[in-house]
Amino acid sequence: MTQQSTSLLVGLLAGVSAAFLLVSAGSPSSLSFILFAAAALPILIAGLGWSNLASIVAVASAMAVIGLATTPQAALVSAVTTLAPAAWIAHLSNLARPADELGGPDGALAWYPLSDIFVSIAFCVCVGLVAVGLAMGYGTDFVSQLVDIFVSTLKDSNSAYEPTADSMAEMKQFFLYALPAIQAAMWVLILLAGWYVASAIVRQSGRSKRPKDDIPSQLRLPRMGAMALVVGVAMSFVPGGIGLIGWTIIGAFGMGFIVAGFAIAHHRTRGKPARGLLLWTAYLATVIFTLPLAFFLFLGLFDTARTLTVTGSGPNSKT
Repeated sequence: MTQQSTSLLVGLLAGVSAAFLLVSAGSPSSLSFILFAAAALPILIAGLGWSNLASIVAVASAMAVIGLATTPQAALVSAVTTLAPAAWIAHLSNLARPADELGGPDGALAWYPLSDIFVSIAFCVCVGLVAVGLAMGYGTDFVSQLVDIFVSTLKDSNSAYEPTADSMAEMKQFFLYALPAIQAAMWVLILLAGWYVASAIVRQSGRSKRPKDDIPSQLRLPRMGAMALVVGVAMSFVPGGIGLIGWTIIGAFGMGFIVAGFAIAHHRTRGKPARGLLLWTAYLATVIFTLPLAFFLFLGLFDTARTLTVTGSGPNSKT
């Protein structure tokens, strides 16, 4: 089998697998979220372990299967939110150039910076969610219907629950802006986790082109990410669609800096006797109270950097 035919076969299998996960996630069940989150894995594995051709074929075949099994609109939504971003992230991860062009050692390779991959994940999430929001007509009417369904479900389980008109209006206003931010933040986490798991699987199989990144010391957002967050905050004060896009940017890049803050905590506690206790306390406090997220957000903002992984030489210095 030639390399091209192998890539075609792998891409086809990956695409069918991704489509199966996404279609299955459409059926309400306790596993729906897990299936939906795992849908990027086959595309990432095909791109990281084989070639761009494999990931492109995977995206095309997944769209075809989803379009036949459900609707063409569902296939397009899957493409812009999951399939295409996964293929693009895999492509970036396999990019490398001679390290001596950047002042590194002769004969070594400098791989595409992890920080820039992180920015690309946040950017892809923003583009995908904004595109889906425009296609779905996301706005006041859409959220109003969604909240009405949510409240109706609560009433079915608790007959004593009867919100006032004012509380309903406040709830609808809150969800109008909170949903884009929450969805963007969650999707950044899902794509980053998918990239991490897919990279580990490909490395274990011996097909990885990229060496293992030192995530605690390298997972940062560059200054470009901080500028995007500032733009998102400014846009959020504008009423209408621009404000909703701003909240999407805040969710995506805000979560990026939060994750970078956790990476900094992992890096700075290396070698400390109570490292495990400190990290577990931080994660537990975040899950219970959520307020510590603000601390890790600012921690990530105060350490913006671009880092390089150089083959045979480990992480290079920040630039």
